Amino acid sequence: MSLLVDMEKRLGDFNLRVQFEAEAGALALLGASGCGKSVTLRCIAGILTPDRGKILLDGTALFDSVARINLPPQKRRVGYLFQEYALFPHMTVRQNIAAAVRDRSLRHTAVEGQLRRFRLEDAAELLPRQISGGQRQRAALARMLAAEPRAILLDEPLSALDSFLRQQLETELTEVLEGFSGPAVWVTHDRGEAFRNCRRVCVLDRGVSQPVSSMEALLARPATAAAARLSGCENFFQAVPAENAVFLPEWGAAFRCGSPVPEDTGLAGIRARHVRPTKAGAENAFPCVVIRAVEDVSSVTVLLKREGTDAPLLRMELDKALWTAMGGPSHITAAVNPEDILLFPREAENP
Repeated sequence: MSLLVDMEKRLGDFNLRVQFEAEAGALALLGASGCGKSVTLRCIAGILTPDRGKILLDGTALFDSVARINLPPQKRRVGYLFQEYALFPHMTVRQNIAAAVRDRSLRHTAVEGQLRRFRLEDAAELLPRQISGGQRQRAALARMLAAEPRAILLDEPLSALDSFLRQQLETELTEVLEGFSGPAVWVTHDRGEAFRNCRRVCVLDRGVSQPVSSMEALLARPATAAAARLSGCENFFQAVPAENAVFLPEWGAAFRCGSPVPEDTGLAGIRARHVRPTKAGAENAFPCVVIRAVEDVSSVTVLLKREGTDAPLLRMELDKALWTAMGGPSHITAAVNPEDILLFPREAENP
């Protein structure tokens, strides 16, 4: 089973152009706030109507502007988990779940099964305002699955939860998706969340989708600067091609690259974890002044400036134990391996 989306939707000055195919398993729709992720889900669910294009679920048209097909939400068999859960406020948990069951003759059995599955028996007769945030999300999940959807849409399902609840419910969501045979689209701006739960990813940047890739490919070799930023690349510099190297004008230095440099290269990206302390004279090494060291639980982000210049700061991420062993120096020599320099075309420049 697959979900094919190829559509456009204009909202005021914002134009959404999305094209992807989600097969069995979870596809992450990854993008910054305001890029159109939730609008995309609402169009798939039938809450919003695209201006043109088509949406197919296992070959059946949910929307087709040419054929003039636009199925109402209740006929699409698409489960939608909203950020705010959207439980009916004047219905109990049991009633919320029952409202989603299509076959009335099976309603009692289906509801009891979902209550047990999500450990909601003790909350069954309570209203949404009387239960915890975690219980509300589990109730919303139970209601969604009680409708026997053919596809699942998750709209930043963990964003409203504290860190402890987030870990618990992320595990539950993972179990739900492992037992679901259809496609699922998981909207998030958190790359870690996407990596843990989704095998494939579609980056959405300012309303335009990018080609679907594996999560591994996104992290190892992102196709665009936007994808690199969303995958956690922290350092970007203007770049000028120089055979198998790039010259970074802002740093006043050239760096050898691990592969031939395309002629249209205009931007170089370097992940903070790929910047490392080294000895003077090493390949792609440069002397730096330490501007600041910001400690996290197990790592340290070190802000570096190339010695003798007003170059933009470079972020280096180290294990805290290593930084402590180095003694917190004020000057270091840093380097980056040639194969760890990411290259993007000029038109991708938009840090």
